[in-house]
Amino acid sequence: MVRVLGRANSINVQKVMWCAAEIGVDVERVDIGMKFGGNDTAEYLAKNPNGLIPTLEDGDFTVWESHTIVRYLAEKYGNGAWNPGSAEGRAQASQGMDWYLSRIHPPMTVIFWNVVRHPPEKRDTAAAAKAMDEVAKAWSILNNQLEGREFVLGDQPSLADIPVGCAVYRWSSMDIERPSLPNLEAWYARLSSRPAYATNVMLPIT
Repeated sequence: MVRVLGRANSINVQKVMWCAAEIGVDVERVDIGMKFGGNDTAEYLAKNPNGLIPTLEDGDFTVWESHTIVRYLAEKYGNGAWNPGSAEGRAQASQGMDWYLSRIHPPMTVIFWNVVRHPPEKRDTAAAAKAMDEVAKAWSILNNQLEGREFVLGDQPSLADIPVGCAVYRWSSMDIERPSLPNLEAWYARLSSRPAYATNVMLPIT
């Protein structure tokens, strides 16, 4: 059994937990971070000097950074599932994961904090509006890519679905105005029907 150190409502922890559940890895998760604390202790910093979550422990091996953890789990335990078999497929999966980091994550973070976490008096409506424009363009790109596809890379789910799949739950659940993106919405519906996704990603947004 592997251990994942990090609170369940962290989107980065959710990526790891969803991936592990899909490929059948037993995980012991430990609440670390924010109200739980523990990520600034000497013990934790010896494992992850950034003091961030998640951190994964697999026996004597420790690794951090959510996308690195997801790739590690899929490669070691996936038996070919979720991790494309060809170099070209793996490159496309990595491309999708990196695209999320550059195009989806930054504006979604601004929106999330201004809609969910900041009290009304501390919200930056101008920054949130700008972020909405940016992320809507990015979601539109993914919507176009999903035309005629079940998942990001084709008929089967892959690592490319995991970061954007976690983000699309927040996009679809927050109290915001969203453009109509039929392919994106259909893909989200397919993800929502997966027990591993529903259990590990579709949690209260706090």
